[in-house]
Amino acid sequence: MNDQPVRTKQLKVGLEIHVELQTRSKMFTRTPNVAHPEFEGADPNTLVDPVVAALPGSLPVMNKAAVEMSMMVGLALGCEISEFSKWDRKNYYYPDLPKGYQISQYDLPLCLDGAYTIDSVHGDRRRIGITRAHLEEDTGKLGHELPGGGSYPGSLVDLNRAGTPLLEIVTEPDFDHAEDVVTFAQELRGLCRFLGVTQGVMQKGHMRFEPNINLEMVLDDGTVVKTPIVEVKNLNSFRAVLGAIQHEYDRQERAWREDGLVMGPGAKSTRGWDDERLVTVLQREKEDAHDYRYFPDPDLVPVVVDRAWVEEVRSRIPELPSSRRERYVRDHGLREKDADVLLEERSVTEFFEAVVEHPDSGGDAAAVCKLLLNQIAKLANERGCLIDQLGLEAAQVAGVVALRREDRIGAQSIDPLLVRLSETDEPADAVAELAGMLVVRDDSQLEQWCLAAIEANAQAADDVRSGKMAAIGRLMGHVMKASGGSADAKVVQAKLRELLG
Repeated sequence: MNDQPVRTKQLKVGLEIHVELQTRSKMFTRTPNVAHPEFEGADPNTLVDPVVAALPGSLPVMNKAAVEMSMMVGLALGCEISEFSKWDRKNYYYPDLPKGYQISQYDLPLCLDGAYTIDSVHGDRRRIGITRAHLEEDTGKLGHELPGGGSYPGSLVDLNRAGTPLLEIVTEPDFDHAEDVVTFAQELRGLCRFLGVTQGVMQKGHMRFEPNINLEMVLDDGTVVKTPIVEVKNLNSFRAVLGAIQHEYDRQERAWREDGLVMGPGAKSTRGWDDERLVTVLQREKEDAHDYRYFPDPDLVPVVVDRAWVEEVRSRIPELPSSRRERYVRDHGLREKDADVLLEERSVTEFFEAVVEHPDSGGDAAAVCKLLLNQIAKLANERGCLIDQLGLEAAQVAGVVALRREDRIGAQSIDPLLVRLSETDEPADAVAELAGMLVVRDDSQLEQWCLAAIEANAQAADDVRSGKMAAIGRLMGHVMKASGGSADAKVVQAKLRELLG
């Protein structure tokens, strides 16, 4: 038992991220890909062909779309795209790995030496180095439940996922705080979804995070102790990423005091995360690279990428979420949290920008954002779709912004107007006029409605005169009913206050 006092304790974390790419077909065959939205609900073992099942004589053929998706992510992360990379066989046995090896990339990966910057909990901008991003194929899945949920004493193999294109992104051990790891993981998920390379549904395994964690401790006598690296496998929630790292921060010091083990050859281990007990659990001692007996795959040609191909792929990359967020806050005055909501879906972001750019919006991005994230988001939620899928045109939404800016419709008319606009391609002002939603600007008519409301609701009027302003709601309701919703609520309230002194 080592009871030496620890002077300082520093967390060191590197992150491995596996991203299932949503190509229509698998990595080395035309068989449909379960990570693509069209095929994700397929029955077990229906997305299998001779290549996936590793039948004798079947040969793999590289999926170009998967390579280009990987290049897009690599470029977005500031990586160099290798002019020459190759495929290797990573040999190990597992029941859901039919070939007995996984086709991967070892010493010559597709993407190298990138970096991504995050806002750190330390209050600064922290550069996270990207060691590599390489392509490989996913394994199948093992289950222990029968259809309908019944338990099964053995393991059931489903090969639908086997052969899915898998991009593995490996960072440098540049994290020293668990919250920074979560920030990076969230931004990377948003980036990959924005690029359209993955659905990014973590509960479905589209993205899986594996932190490599250890401690650097300085003892009272100046001795530096580095604990063995622990890799926590297959975390599919940000809560699990945070919990696993925080748990290891405490557990590794306790383990060192008990066994004295430090970083060295063969000392790395693999652990799993127990989401109920909130602890990591030992799975196996971690293999080193030589244990996998990597060697070049003889059935696949190398990937040769020229500059023209790189630039063609680069041209498809839109302005990235981090840049847009900064621009929305700086140039449009949006709150960061509102910008983040807009950036969750690329199609919504593009719809927002189309509305802002339309002349009728007056370039008022804050008003557009408010309309999208409130009334329009409410309607989309009711219909179970995204904002840009409601059937609304950017010009129509810009027209609603203009009507509100000019006080031509009241706030209470926005919801019914949006419903009508989603069912037609007519402009907003025409639909509002036809529906009788335009605000009545006849002051004499407004005054008549207000006087009638005061006469019909004498007690409420007296309450307002005595300072009980909550009572004005009854009077306003009377006016709005009389006007058929065509009066502006703010104007009505002001007129009632004037008449009641």
